[in-house]
Amino acid sequence: MAVFLTENDVKQVLTVDMALAGVESAHRDLALGQAVDTPRQRSRLPQTVLHILQGALSAQGVLGYKAYTSNRSGNRFLVHLFDAGSGQLKAVIEADYLGMMRTGAASGVAARWLARPDATVAGVFGSGWQAEGHVRAICAALPLELVKVWARDAVKLRDFCARLSEQTGRRVVPAADAEDAVREADLVGTVTTAAKPLFDADWLQPGTHINAAGSNALIRQELSEAAIRRCGLITVDAVPTALAEAGDLLPLLEKGRLQARQLVELGEIIVGRHPGRSDAEQISLFESQGMAIQDLAVAVRVLAAASEQGLGREIPMQ
Repeated sequence: MAVFLTENDVKQVLTVDMALAGVESAHRDLALGQAVDTPRQRSRLPQTVLHILQGALSAQGVLGYKAYTSNRSGNRFLVHLFDAGSGQLKAVIEADYLGMMRTGAASGVAARWLARPDATVAGVFGSGWQAEGHVRAICAALPLELVKVWARDAVKLRDFCARLSEQTGRRVVPAADAEDAVREADLVGTVTTAAKPLFDADWLQPGTHINAAGSNALIRQELSEAAIRRCGLITVDAVPTALAEAGDLLPLLEKGRLQARQLVELGEIIVGRHPGRSDAEQISLFESQGMAIQDLAVAVRVLAAASEQGLGREIPMQ
């Protein structure tokens, strides 16, 4: 029986820890050859764009895709989950909240594996929907005591910090400016749609880990070339995806100042094929583009939890 889960159903069952576990499992499976992921594809019309991410998790028994449309009225997300053995549809899941949580979880997993374990201060750029998942995930992954957030809208920023302080139990406060967000931060996160670098590379202190989550097209850039060149370790969710749409990295790759062989997939670190951070002074970077298998792994867990609680309604299919 195929099931349809609404946004409200997903919100009732999906936790930060569930999202972290799902995303980490997807990266581990990919590194072990137990997953297939196809980089995002887009079909464009003047008013609307259709985005599709597809993949398979053989060890978890599923394959499927996330499709979403974007236009001026907003975005609409659906995950389609199929049984790997029979090919039958298992679920269709509304996935705005699911996508926000899995995007944040990718940053949380990267922080868990790449940031210094004693990290206590984070600086975050962005106070939108995706930034919420980012802050919740890094607070779950690390013993953070203070998160400084910088965004252009002061009223929205103040409300964001108050809400996230309550959700995470940590001090989440507005930064005085961009420099304040970066100076003395053990972890820096960028979750914006910026077209130009957000901060000066000189503001980064030794040992910082950077999660860059907003630059998924050539027209977007959150980090300067100088900032990237300070990074002794550059990790990505998947090399093919990064080569297709990592706006922060593509200019350096095109100029020959960065080579594809220098990019390390996060799963390679999780399974122990790459050592990850080499020392406490190294600046590390995780470029997050988003992968279908992340959505699928979280969707598997959401479907199981929803089934236990009797949530969802049957889709009439033979």
